[in-house]
Amino acid sequence: MEYRTKEPENQSMPQRFGRWLSLKQYQIEVTFGVYMFTPTEKFIFWSIVFLLSAMGSIATILYLPQHIVFIINRAWFYVNGGEGSGGLGSPSVVAAAKSALSLSLDNTDSVTSTATEIVREL
Repeated sequence: MEYRTKEPENQSMPQRFGRWLSLKQYQIEVTFGVYMFTPTEKFIFWSIVFLLSAMGSIATILYLPQHIVFIINRAWFYVNGGEGSGGLGSPSVVAAAKSALSLSLDNTDSVTSTATEIVREL
């Protein structure tokens, strides 16, 4: 015994989509008992369902691309250790390293002179 009827293969895409939508509507009505509602209650129920699905679709269309780009940038950062535009060879990183190195060399000279003065006093 077969519960599903065979679908004709020669239906167009809009017809198949309409049939799929009517199947989903039937499943929702049977699952949630919508078939027992009055016409006003059905209108309110389907209005809420449409409103929620529209808001979800709009939010997905507006925010999903930005979220995917953010995730890709984070993955790039974790894999390469830096932002996408510059790595270890970028000029700003090299200049910062040179200035930090020169500061550390200046500090070592002052530290050694201070240490020799302390040793003389002892």
